[in-house]
Amino acid sequence: VELAALSLLPLTRWPRVACDLRRGVSPRHILTEHCAEGAGLPRRPAWTDPGQLLTRAARALAEAGALNLDAVGWGDPHYPALLREIADPPPVLWVSGEPRRLHEPSVALVGSRAATSYALTVAERLAADLSAAGVAVVSGLARGVDAAAHRGALSGSGGTVAVLGCGADVIYPAEHRDLAAAVQANGAIVSEFLPGTWPRPEFFPRRNRLISGLVTAVVVVEAGERSGSLITARCALDQGREVCVVPG
Repeated sequence: VELAALSLLPLTRWPRVACDLRRGVSPRHILTEHCAEGAGLPRRPAWTDPGQLLTRAARALAEAGALNLDAVGWGDPHYPALLREIADPPPVLWVSGEPRRLHEPSVALVGSRAATSYALTVAERLAADLSAAGVAVVSGLARGVDAAAHRGALSGSGGTVAVLGCGADVIYPAEHRDLAAAVQANGAIVSEFLPGTWPRPEFFPRRNRLISGLVTAVVVVEAGERSGSLITARCALDQGREVCVVPG
């Protein structure tokens, strides 16, 4: 419950939270300390009451259980080792499907939502080849290249992981419900957001750092100059991951 409560702190505090967790500081002590600091700000934020955060966290865990979601906390053996290395890892991952998929060798495929037919063909073929070699394909379940990557990966043994910018129980876009069900059955759907969280524009850049944080390499299939795919590529470089691109 304390780890889930830590995930309700602002993202700007997560690097310090991660440092404390790496040092073995108890989650409850970390929560109390951060809430006390926030209470001293000129305008006291809503997240400074540890009791309220713990209540919200307990409610979220109960909802996750009812939805068959796994709450994979920092100390859980299913928590991905690669993700622990990034500057601001989530204290808890909410997972629908097979948490073991988060430990397998994996590569991210990302690209434009309004993709060309060339990009869709390349994404699906490359994902199929990776999956046939036993490599899991990670993407964001978005329209275009992401969907093509998931479809290609489903044809092989490597499976696929979808990282969402909303709760793991909220499928966005809605037309990908069948695809999401196939991903869940042959991999995992992952989110750092509490169950029931609806997508918001600011959530997707946060989601992109998780896509790169879960993998050893990111492949940009096709992307515009101001695209989320290039945000993912920059996150990957900051995290020390390999970044590859498909020739245009």
